[in-house]
Amino acid sequence: MKIAVFVSGGGTNLQNIIDAIEDGTLPNVEISMVMADRDCYAIERSLDKDIRTYVLDRKTFSEDAEHNLEDEEIDLIVLAGFLTILSPEFTKKWGNKMINIHPSLLPKFGGKGMYGAKVHKAVLDAGETISGATVHYVTAGVDEGEVIAQKSFNIEENDKVEDLQRKVAAVEGEIFIEAIKQISNT
Repeated sequence: MKIAVFVSGGGTNLQNIIDAIEDGTLPNVEISMVMADRDCYAIERSLDKDIRTYVLDRKTFSEDAEHNLEDEEIDLIVLAGFLTILSPEFTKKWGNKMINIHPSLLPKFGGKGMYGAKVHKAVLDAGETISGATVHYVTAGVDEGEVIAQKSFNIEENDKVEDLQRKVAAVEGEIFIEAIKQISNT
């Protein structure tokens, strides 16, 4: 299965995918290309592995990405810490061939503007006792697609935003690989 990975940040989830391919956990998966919407450390991770990498303008990302994907036989687009909202046309075209990871238990704490530390702050402010991460299909509605995998953890009494970030990162690493493996086997 050939995948394209879209990134915006440090590339931890991209690295998890690379590692899972290299260690045989994802034996049928190949990263064909990485596309970033800004200068970020994920680009370095990609280039270190000689993966074809593009940095695209956020304003025209959907159109530029579509152009880059035109002659490729991509089976799945993986949004790995990707922050740009894709156009409705792009999401409709790729339908059930595009997944995202979100740092909460959707449908709670999802939608436009809910990313990174903002999600964890909202979770803590709401007095939640559990949080987690969700892998879901991407639709035109932000964080509204069908859930593929979720994993939760308990929030301890003294947990701060940084604690939730750390716990979510651990959970994301597990369920993202699990979801990609599940899709690659279908």
